[in-house]
Amino acid sequence: MGGDFRELFVVIAESAATLIGLLFVAVTVVRGRSEEQSKEIGEFRAAASLLAFTNALVVSLYGLVPGNGFGYPAFIMGVVGIFFAAAGVRTTLAQPPDQQRRWHQLLLILGLLAVFGFQIVYGLRLINHPDARGALEIVGDVLIASLLIGIGRAWELVGTWNAGMFASVRYLFGRGPRAK
Repeated sequence: MGGDFRELFVVIAESAATLIGLLFVAVTVVRGRSEEQSKEIGEFRAAASLLAFTNALVVSLYGLVPGNGFGYPAFIMGVVGIFFAAAGVRTTLAQPPDQQRRWHQLLLILGLLAVFGFQIVYGLRLINHPDARGALEIVGDVLIASLLIGIGRAWELVGTWNAGMFASVRYLFGRGPRAK
């Protein structure tokens, strides 16, 4: 692994570790504040944030161990993530329709499936070709996307301004938050 990748994965690991600590603070501070979603959906979304951060941390740290590659950690965490997303579908559909927040859940689950799906594919490529620069670049990009998903979910836990793309467009055109 070239020095440029080493530095990238060190920064990803440091970022993930810091964000995990901040997530624990956020979860502690806002525990039980949201009334617009079921407890299970709220817990799934908080767990999605933790998994996204943990994914970036685990893959980066294991990949940085001398002699290790990024393939196996990326593949294994990808499989864990796919199972987690499937559990999210089950959790969502088990809720009463008025508490499912299907659109928000669908976007989260699709994002998780994309991240973890790419991670599985490129993790397998790195298992077979540990020095494949293109696959390593994609894994780096996917881990950054994982951090961004985690940040979005953590921000949502705080319950302030919705920073999502669609909400931002609504705010831009003066529509404000959508009525529940």
